[in-house]
Amino acid sequence: QVQLVESGGGLVQAGGSLRLSCAASRRINIDRLYTMGWYRQVPGQPRELVAQINRADTTEYADSVKDRFTISADNAKNIVYLQMDSLKPEDTALYSCKFSTTMGAFWGQGTQVTVSS
Repeated sequence: QVQLVESGGGLVQAGGSLRLSCAASRRINIDRLYTMGWYRQVPGQPRELVAQINRADTTEYADSVKDRFTISADNAKNIVYLQMDSLKPEDTALYSCKFSTTMGAFWGQGTQVTVSS
């Protein structure tokens, strides 16, 4: 079993930045790793994909965060990062990471990001 632990959330003013990190409890061989991604959810709304990166470092972003957020990964350490710049109040949500692997999908418990206007 793999556990994912997120960190880096918090309260920030609009226009500010935060960097989220997500680390796996044990090493996953890159050959078994499909994608690492970040999702967010606001109460009462479905969870949405924010950004994801695959083992070839190909990235994908939600339109709402393009040019503001950057996803990166340290495959050797199984850590994925989300650099969030120019934050907006509508970015407020619980952010969770997800690793999709040959062993199945693993989720973190989430870290809250709150952006004040």
